Amino acid sequence: MLDEREVERLDVEAVNSAKTRQPLYAARKKIFPKRASGRFRQFKWLIMAVTLGIYYLTPWIRWDRGPYAPDQAVLLDIANRRFYFFPIEIWPQEFFYVAGLLVMAGIGLFLVTSTVGRAWCGYTCPQTVWVDLFLVVERAIEGDRNARIKLETAPWSASKLAKHICKHAIWVAIAVATGGAWIFYFADAPTLLVDFVTGQAAAVAYITVAVLAATTYVFGGLMREQVCTYMCPWPRIQAAMLDENSLTVTYNDWRGEPRSRHAKKAAAEGLSVGDCVDCNACVAVCPMGIDIRDGQQLECITCALCIDACDSVMDKIGKERGLISYATLADYQSNMAIATDPATGKIEPKRARENGKLNPGIAHFRLSRIFRLRTFIYAGAWSLIGVALLVALLSRDRLDINVLHDRNPQYVRLADGSIRNGYTVKLLNMVPEPRNIQLSIAGLPGATMTIVGVDEAPGRVMSVEVEPDKLKTIRVYVSQPLDQIKEGGTFEFVIKDMGGSETGTYVANFNAPEAGK
Repeated sequence: MLDEREVERLDVEAVNSAKTRQPLYAARKKIFPKRASGRFRQFKWLIMAVTLGIYYLTPWIRWDRGPYAPDQAVLLDIANRRFYFFPIEIWPQEFFYVAGLLVMAGIGLFLVTSTVGRAWCGYTCPQTVWVDLFLVVERAIEGDRNARIKLETAPWSASKLAKHICKHAIWVAIAVATGGAWIFYFADAPTLLVDFVTGQAAAVAYITVAVLAATTYVFGGLMREQVCTYMCPWPRIQAAMLDENSLTVTYNDWRGEPRSRHAKKAAAEGLSVGDCVDCNACVAVCPMGIDIRDGQQLECITCALCIDACDSVMDKIGKERGLISYATLADYQSNMAIATDPATGKIEPKRARENGKLNPGIAHFRLSRIFRLRTFIYAGAWSLIGVALLVALLSRDRLDINVLHDRNPQYVRLADGSIRNGYTVKLLNMVPEPRNIQLSIAGLPGATMTIVGVDEAPGRVMSVEVEPDKLKTIRVYVSQPLDQIKEGGTFEFVIKDMGGSETGTYVANFNAPEAGK
C-alpha cells in the first residue's frame, strides 16, 4: 500500500504532466504569405484573371435566339425548366447531358491529379482563386509579408484601424459581388440587377446573395488555408490518384542537403554542403504555411510558388535552378542514386555527374512517365463520354409526341356502327419558334380522326399550331368502320414539321369489341 506522501507525490506528477501535455487541436498560426514572382506566379495570375472573368462576366453575354427565347447566353431558367448555353437548350428530360458533364469533370480531375498532382487545387479551385484575390487586396492596403506581420503585432492605432476597415470593406464588396454574380445565372441579368437594387427582387435572391457573400468572406478572407486542410476532402482522396509517376512539387534534398547559410565558409573549411542556403524563401511565399523541405504533406496544394522563390535565390547565388521542382517519385529516386566521380573521388548524385551539371529537375522528367497506361485509360474514358454526349446532342430530336389512350371507356360505338377511340396527344416543340405540325394516322384502313376544338372535317391528316418551347395537349378521336376492324389493331400517329424535316411517330392501340359481339 502507498502511504499518503507517495500518493500526494503521484498526484503532483500527474498534474504537472497534464500541464505539459500537448493539446489535441493546436491553435491556428496566422499565415502571411509573401508575394512571389516567376513563371508559376504569372501563370496563376493568368488563371485567376480568366476564371474570375468567366464567373463575373458570363451572365452579361448576349446570344440571339429569336423573339421567343431569352437572349442571355448562359441561363438556368428554373421557372420554365430550361438550361440555355449559347446555342444549346437543355430540357428537364435531357438532364443526362449535365450528368455526363459532371462525370467528365470527375474523370478529368482524376486525370489531372494522376499526371500533375493537385494542379486543380493550386490553380483553378475557387477557394484558391478567391484567396489569391483577397491577398491582392490585403497586400495593396497593408503591404507585403514583413509589413503585415509588423502591423499584426503592433498595438491598435487609428492607422491600423483604418487599414483593417478598408481591407474588410473591400473584402465584403468582393463577397457581395460574388453572390450577386451567382444569382444572375438564374434570371435575365440586367433586369434582375435593377430589381435587386430597387428592392423588387424575390426574397430568395437576397437570401442567396447573403449566404454566398458570407461564405466567400469567411472562407476566402478569414479561414483561408484551413478550408483546404480541414474542410476539403480532396487532400485525403488524392492519395489514391497519385503514384510514383505523378508530377508533384518536390524538394530535391539529394542536392540541397546539408543546408548551410555560410556555404563559402564551409567550403573554405573543406566541408561538403548542399545548395540550400536555408533562406526560408520557399516557406515565406507558401499560402499554406508549410515547409516543402519537410517532404510531401497533406497541406501542399502544388501551387509551385516555392519553385519561383527558390529559383530566384538560386539565380542570385549563381546556382542551377531546380532545387525545388516538379518531379515524379521515380525521377527523384533515380536522382538519389549516388556514384563516386573517378576524377575527383567526390560522391555525388549519379545523374548529376553524368549530365556534367546538377539536375534542374523538371527539365529531365520523362514524358513516358506522365503518359502511361493509367493516364491513357482516364483520357480514353473522358474522351469517350465526351464524344457520346456530342453525338447525342447533335442527333437529338427537337420534336416529340406522346399518346395516352382513354381508359374508360376504351371505345364507343357510334350511331353508324363505327367504333371510336379517344386519345390524349401531347406534341412537344423543343425549339424557340412556333411550328406548324402535321398530324396524321398510318395504318388502320378506313379510319379517320377529329381534333377537339379544330373546325375541320374528319380526315387522316390534320395540322396543329404549337407555340415555341411549349408542350401542347390535344384531344383526338379516331373512328373506324365496323366492317374493317381487325382484332389487335394497331396504328401510328405520325407528326411532321411543315417547315422542316423533323418527324416523329407513336404506335397506339385501337380497341374494339371482339368479333361476333
